[in-house]
Amino acid sequence: MTARLHSIESFGTVDGPGIRFVAFFQGCPMRCAFCHNPDTWNPNAPVPYEMTPQELLAEVLRYKNYIKKGGVTCSGGEPLLQADFLIEFLRLCQEANIHTALDTSGVLFNDKVCQVLEHTDLVLLDIKTLDDSLHKTYTGHPRTNNQSFLDYLHQIQKPTWIRHVLVPNYTDDDTHLTALAQHLSIYNNVERVELLPYHTMGTYKYKELGLPYPLEGVPPLSDESKQHAIDVFRHILSCPVI
Repeated sequence: MTARLHSIESFGTVDGPGIRFVAFFQGCPMRCAFCHNPDTWNPNAPVPYEMTPQELLAEVLRYKNYIKKGGVTCSGGEPLLQADFLIEFLRLCQEANIHTALDTSGVLFNDKVCQVLEHTDLVLLDIKTLDDSLHKTYTGHPRTNNQSFLDYLHQIQKPTWIRHVLVPNYTDDDTHLTALAQHLSIYNNVERVELLPYHTMGTYKYKELGLPYPLEGVPPLSDESKQHAIDVFRHILSCPVI
């Protein structure tokens, strides 16, 4: 059993607590309009790393002294496309006393996903929008699994950080912001909310892949708009919002 990895980051600081080893898994079923890594979509694209769980753990252990107050994060793409690998790899990490985090869109929710969560200490769950019709056109998928995923995390009281991308004219208005903050307020397992500003740094990848850019003409989110969104969330939620 091997994982197909798009890239590896040995000193990640934005994908969970502390300094982390981050493995970015190749393949994603979603087609988010704001995605800045379309090169991770195709699960069969050439990759620089194909590793067994034991081989990836050995790579992680090279940095154990640096990540001892952090851990390992499995990101993507969508790592849950390779759930069998995750079950074994995250189990090995926990046996080695390494904190494990899963960065996911929640687009997949099934028995295998639940097994992955048994070996996951923290989930970084992306919520694209609560608007069902927008979600379908915005990501290519319905919102159903993402909501079921969030509810299950609450049911098992799994520590969760929410990530939400703020896109001008799509998800940065007060109606959307207030609705999402109120929605999250009932989930006491949510420890943190990260509001991520939309940017255009990945547009060159679409050109390289010969793909049209879905948000052509949409400007990056301003610092003022991000701060306003943070203020809206902090007014409703008691957990940290950044």
